[in-house]
Amino acid sequence: MKFMNKLERKFGKYAIKNLMLYIIGLYALGFFIELLTPNVYTQYLSLNMEMIFKGQIWRLVTFTIAPPQTSSPIFIIFSLYLYYIIGINLERVWGAFRFNFYFFMGVIFQILAALIIYLSTGYSLGLTTYYLNMSLFLAFAAVFPDMQLLLFFIIPIKMKWLGILDGALLLFNVIRYTYFAITVPIHAYSVIYWAMAVSIIVSLLNFIIFFALTRDYNRINPKEIQRKKKFKAETKRENGRLVHKCAVCGRTSEDYPELTFRYCSKCDGNYEYCNEHIFTHEHVKNK
Repeated sequence: MKFMNKLERKFGKYAIKNLMLYIIGLYALGFFIELLTPNVYTQYLSLNMEMIFKGQIWRLVTFTIAPPQTSSPIFIIFSLYLYYIIGINLERVWGAFRFNFYFFMGVIFQILAALIIYLSTGYSLGLTTYYLNMSLFLAFAAVFPDMQLLLFFIIPIKMKWLGILDGALLLFNVIRYTYFAITVPIHAYSVIYWAMAVSIIVSLLNFIIFFALTRDYNRINPKEIQRKKKFKAETKRENGRLVHKCAVCGRTSEDYPELTFRYCSKCDGNYEYCNEHIFTHEHVKNK
């Protein structure tokens, strides 16, 4: 947490605001390029390490425009809208710098994965940001676990269950692709399966490392635990239930049960914030 705070204070001014909007624009551009000239992306824009070592360094950036693998405009519109909702809400909760950090760290991990595969096998396989976007969904489920979506537009289900399902499927695919990579007799196919497994692994590492860096470990500090207990004992109770109130927006757990509330250890005094303002509020310091 302290490490991330230091980075944000030093480099936060360089963060790209509304980053997901630009990413969606790039995906849309990639879709039209693929639709109008199907071979241009693969030949000139994909993450081909062999060509990068020959001087085509722009591929380190242009590979990110690869859209979801579909030729259906309706599915593309739905996918891009979903990506936008996920990205814009994560940025609203984390702040622009942390969202930038998460996304670009995921991009760097994909480049490193492609480099490792190329150096170890001699094959250059064009990895994309597909599994990075899957890890964004995991992050969204971790930040908004109690938000409900209508599965198939009918069945209400909480994000945490979808996140668990998404994580389980990713782990299953890692196992499946690793098994295929070991058992398939054709070396070229084996490399493809290894590449897919490694791409998923680095995306999951991106998710794990980010949350490890941003986790507030002060919550397990005995002094902090005691302070919270004392504050809860003094907190106003309504109808026999503990009511939390955000110090920024004033929303309470009574009126907005879908929100989660946390205490800020950096503020002087017992200040509590909802999940939308825990990372973005100004710390209160008594003079």
